[in-house]
Amino acid sequence: MNKYEAVIILRANAAEEETVAFGEKMKEIISANGELTNVEEWGKKTLAYEIKKQTEGYYILFTFEAKPSFIAEFERILKLDEIVLKDMIVKIEK
Repeated sequence: MNKYEAVIILRANAAEEETVAFGEKMKEIISANGELTNVEEWGKKTLAYEIKKQTEGYYILFTFEAKPSFIAEFERILKLDEIVLKDMIVKIEK
């Protein structure tokens, strides 16, 4: 299994319940397919450039271990969720 970090930017105008529910859903998905090691909520920040007509985003960092085959499915799940503005998943070298 490889180590990964996923930074996900959510719509800042989403309800707090929606943001919390998204975080819990991602924790469950990652835990079911690997090992979640850390979650950091960085909160609301101004974006460097406009994304989908939004100027602010809510940042969450997930650190986890998973098989490489899971990453493509995880990215697909993120693309389907309307609350997600942008995501980036990177492999951490050991």
